[in-house]
Amino acid sequence: MTDGVNNSRRRLLTTVTTGVGLAGAAALAVPLVASMKPSARARAAGAPVEVDIDDLAPGQMKVVEWRGKPVWILRRDETMLSDLAEIVEELADPDSNVLEQQPVYARNAHRSIRPDVLVVLGVCTHLGCAPSKNFDKGAASGLGDDWVGGFFCPCHGSKFDLSGRVYKSVPAPTNLEVPPHSYVSDNRIIIGVDETEATA
Repeated sequence: MTDGVNNSRRRLLTTVTTGVGLAGAAALAVPLVASMKPSARARAAGAPVEVDIDDLAPGQMKVVEWRGKPVWILRRDETMLSDLAEIVEELADPDSNVLEQQPVYARNAHRSIRPDVLVVLGVCTHLGCAPSKNFDKGAASGLGDDWVGGFFCPCHGSKFDLSGRVYKSVPAPTNLEVPPHSYVSDNRIIIGVDETEATA
């Protein structure tokens, strides 16, 4: 009788001890696994950013952040697009021959997937300053009678057109960079996912 009671107690103690041990191991494993995941901040720093451009009217620009850098999304109107051809002779790299500055699908006159929507990093290629938009034309822009609109870096005087192409004789050596991006719908862009990856 005593042996039966002792065996029952042993089984009970073994079961309880095993259960407590498993619970303790699980309690230790949860924070350990959680610590191996990148933080929300780290995920946000490199994660793709989805942007709704439905509210972006022609001639307007939206700024979002991706990997700690500003991304400009400009919806160009017909006049802006037609002005691109007028200033080709004034540009240092009108055909975007510096291939590292844009993905394959942005190697065209408008440097974009869709002609009306420009997506570029808002970082000057000279010293990483932040250019400002200046969509005024001519004397109203303060940049000369021949200015048709674009981006101007006040730090050292670099100028870029409405496709982010750099003008000649300015400190910036190359066009503004076009980040990898794709369209998930007509009015939603995902920055950080290449068009070729999205369609693969």
